Amino acid sequence: MTSKIVYFTVSGREEQAEFTAEDTAENVRDIFRSAAEANESDILKLYNCHGNLINISQRLAENSPEDRYRLEVVAAQYSGATVAAELGLDVGTLEKRLEELERRIVVERTEAPDIVHDMSRKVDALREKLENLDHLSWLGLYKDLSSRASLQPFWNKSNHSAESPEKCRHVLDKVNRLCQVQVTKEVREYLRKPSFDNWQWDDSEMIILLRQMFIDLDLITKFNIEMPVLVDWLFEVYRRYNDVPFHNFKHCFMVAQMMYGLTWLIELPKKIDDLDVLTLIVSAICHDLDHPGYNNAYQINARTELALRYNDISPLENHHCSVAFEILENRDRNILRNLDPDLFKRFREGMIRCILATDMAKHNEILKNFKSAVSAGFDISTKEHRDLVMMILIKVADISNEARPMEVADVWLECLFEEYFNQSDAEKLEGLPVAPFMDREKVTKPASQIGFIKFVLLPLFEALGDLFPVITEGIISPVQKALEYYTEMQQAFELEKKRQEEGRDPPAAPGTGGQQGDNCVVKGQKLKGQTTLSRSVQQGGVQNSAERREGGSQQNAHQAKVA
Repeated sequence: MTSKIVYFTVSGREEQAEFTAEDTAENVRDIFRSAAEANESDILKLYNCHGNLINISQRLAENSPEDRYRLEVVAAQYSGATVAAELGLDVGTLEKRLEELERRIVVERTEAPDIVHDMSRKVDALREKLENLDHLSWLGLYKDLSSRASLQPFWNKSNHSAESPEKCRHVLDKVNRLCQVQVTKEVREYLRKPSFDNWQWDDSEMIILLRQMFIDLDLITKFNIEMPVLVDWLFEVYRRYNDVPFHNFKHCFMVAQMMYGLTWLIELPKKIDDLDVLTLIVSAICHDLDHPGYNNAYQINARTELALRYNDISPLENHHCSVAFEILENRDRNILRNLDPDLFKRFREGMIRCILATDMAKHNEILKNFKSAVSAGFDISTKEHRDLVMMILIKVADISNEARPMEVADVWLECLFEEYFNQSDAEKLEGLPVAPFMDREKVTKPASQIGFIKFVLLPLFEALGDLFPVITEGIISPVQKALEYYTEMQQAFELEKKRQEEGRDPPAAPGTGGQQGDNCVVKGQKLKGQTTLSRSVQQGGVQNSAERREGGSQQNAHQAKVA
């Protein structure tokens, strides 16, 4: 069992922690809490050598004594009752006094004065604040992405889970500050690589990196895009992505980043014109705007407003397009306001075509047409072939997570399962059909990924590789290694399952324990159980495959975010 040793400082003291990959995130946090001599309710923050927040979990990267992390105890989590007690408040007494005051006013006068209603609202607000601890939101706590999905859906048909106004204001303030800072050459080069790790960057920094893409592709000059308008547009795009597990602003950024990387890798500006490059980048940024976290199948089966509006034809993709052009209707956010009307018409047609191509219901048709065109002799100068390659490019960028390093891709897979499970839970409650690959009781990580990579990812990526062989090493090879990794993981599952089935004891009587809990894990039906089992067989080929997949892909992504 391989241990990790992490070096850090806390309160001026030099400390070190040792843990393994089998430890839970909570166990790792307990180690750091002990080092800080903090109570269980205290809130810890860990910073890397660049001063950036990092998540305290078993995924924490090893460092050296010369490159120590910094641990701080920033605040204590109190219950509402504890806060009220320390402030000398008794909410119940306040409410009784208000009720008595209201009764007296009603007897003596027919209407309570505005000040009483105002006091009542303030008491209600105080109670809510004490109960849900929203007053601690400024701490910027990080969600533990390694935890399994919650039974609480992120979204329902009547209430989208948009980013809070407070968070949006915080992001905008930081964006405005960062606009005055120049992105370093190292970061600009790293931004072009498929191995880019989004988990080291916050939302405001990703907005600045999106702006940098426009600068480095010279789209600012070529299309006379004013910088304040570009920033306002990017922020509005950020604001219109919902706080769902997978199809959120971070996903938007990663798709745009992969499209940007492909643009440089394939040298697209030499093969298609500038307007097509702009179309691809903007389409990648906008391709999932206002995504509710529930897919087209749910929209259609539940007969949602989107399905009714678009007659069950790509309801989400049509909605993403609609929101994108709605944003551009505001002149202050219209990055294309200086574009010739004929060019704008062509841009609009291209962007609609690209975003609608991300509907997986059209995947086989688009891929078949592209392969036929390549086999017959691809001519990118023709509109038909150019449109095809643009659709393939955005499709590749959209589902490219498995081309990234394991430590990046695995977290995205957890986010995807969380969104899937939220939807399938809702579908069960509403009596709607549930896809097996989204059902937490049926899906396993290796089986799911083997099928997806073998029948969707590799055929798509290899088709693009036939036209542009330069993507083989950086894009296709990591996906092939991912397939090997999940195949060996599945084989390990099957061997472990067979071993336990052959050696297990007779079923124990109800309530007597026995092997039932182990059998549930062996079946690997639930993601949590499957993860537990995978750890038990990591001494075999699965671990070796993971090491091969990562194969030197570790990057010092945050050498210097901004200079």
